[in-house]
Amino acid sequence: MKQEIMYNQNSILIVVILFATILFAYEICFRVGKRHQLKTDQEVKTQTSSIQAGILGLLALLLGFTFNMALQRFDNRSYAVINEANAIGTALLRTKLLPAPYDSITHNLLLQYVDLRIEISSVDLTMQEERKSVDERTNKIQDLVWESSIKASEIDPRPVTTGYFITSMNDVIDARGERNAILQRHIPELILFLLFFVFTIGGALMGYTSGLGLKRAYIPTVMLTLLIVLVVFIIIDLDRPKRGLIQVKQDSLLELRK
Repeated sequence: MKQEIMYNQNSILIVVILFATILFAYEICFRVGKRHQLKTDQEVKTQTSSIQAGILGLLALLLGFTFNMALQRFDNRSYAVINEANAIGTALLRTKLLPAPYDSITHNLLLQYVDLRIEISSVDLTMQEERKSVDERTNKIQDLVWESSIKASEIDPRPVTTGYFITSMNDVIDARGERNAILQRHIPELILFLLFFVFTIGGALMGYTSGLGLKRAYIPTVMLTLLIVLVVFIIIDLDRPKRGLIQVKQDSLLELRK
């Protein structure tokens, strides 16, 4: 995360800069096209319009590809929360299989574990110190639950009682690891840079084509650029699970805690 340029930046700032860059490229290339208008015949103007249409088609393809990538990652994060809640719920039910007093001890520890998993869900990935603190407390609770299950297995080594609980605790640990891994996956920054480069080239080509025609289609250009940056904003928002408007719901864990 630290090595990337855009991930730690405000998404609104990114789309505002993109919006201004596209319009700036449009205006500059409009003036360039206007100066070359007299030296350009109709055939070249037609070819330029065809190239512009091709660039806009490429832009739509890249937008769709990137949006689908962001949406898949968002869905994976949502499913990871559900899977973790199911794993913890199963472990909570199986604490009743443990011999006393470890049944109540592990049950209370798992409830604390749920609280910590809910707490970390509201901590941004860029807040590394805060996440580290919650992770350390979670690891401590996890170790205590594991120690209790080992002691319980010494009293009752049967696989259909203590063994079932240990199996469910393995699933809880795996679910946590899987969810943490999925949180670290987001759209490669190189793809976003490529996307922004194509947007800027598209804006420049629209300006150049307008310049060749000596007519500035400014309102349609602003509207198209606005729609582009809105889609980019949604893509970036989907790619940042702990901040922004679109966030992964923690309903499964919250219901489990109740």
